[in-house]
Amino acid sequence: MTTHRRTPTTTESLPVVDPEALRAEVRTKYAEVATNPHGHFHFHTGRALANMLGYPKHICDTLPDSAMASFAGVDNPFAAGPIPPGSRVVDLGSGGGFDCFVAAELVGPTGSVIGVDMTPEMLDRARREAALLGLGNVEFRSGILEQLPVDDGWADVVIANGVLNLVADKVHALQEARRVLRPGGILQFADIAVGRDVPHAARCDIELWTDCIAGGLSIDEWTDTIEAAGFLEVAVGLPTDTFGGAAGETRARKYAVNGHTFRAVAP
Repeated sequence: MTTHRRTPTTTESLPVVDPEALRAEVRTKYAEVATNPHGHFHFHTGRALANMLGYPKHICDTLPDSAMASFAGVDNPFAAGPIPPGSRVVDLGSGGGFDCFVAAELVGPTGSVIGVDMTPEMLDRARREAALLGLGNVEFRSGILEQLPVDDGWADVVIANGVLNLVADKVHALQEARRVLRPGGILQFADIAVGRDVPHAARCDIELWTDCIAGGLSIDEWTDTIEAAGFLEVAVGLPTDTFGGAAGETRARKYAVNGHTFRAVAP
């Protein structure tokens, strides 16, 4: 990863979409990923996706397919920096729990992982898989990213994977991430970045939000957003061809969409 430096530019502000309408659409789409993980989606899923994104093989090999089936990330947030044993980790938009299961292995029995998600079907799946895996250091809580059910300063690390692009008010969500981090704690997440301008009409299309297009930002916009939430030392990872070979590839190519990792420090 490299520390991102930029020359300030004037960019068109993103139009506001109705947050509740967006959440409802996100819940509907990702409920299907939870209950029918082998269905037809515009993105890759499951073990094949984890392998493509370079997740640790020694961890993935210990997990059953059912623990990975609903995984729908866009890059590997663990590649952004190490997570030391004993750490407390919060996963924003934890979905079926795969990133939490990886984090649980990294932090070990003296660490703790809290996954937060708003889709009941995803929470049910994640809790069921955690119980089958016997993970006593993982807990899943119902909540939205703009109002995390986690105490101030609890976390050493906050992670996320492909979910912040689905949030209408990203600064608010990232401020919540900063609230739950201790001073000096680390934010490291993966998300999509767009390399071409997305037209105003597309920015207002909720379907394009749930397809991980309209809610994506440029690298400069992501950097501005992370800094606006109060974080320091923003670093950005190299692009990942997240949608290559997926049903959504054509639309992703239209807007030059790639996955990236982002890392920053809480003051």
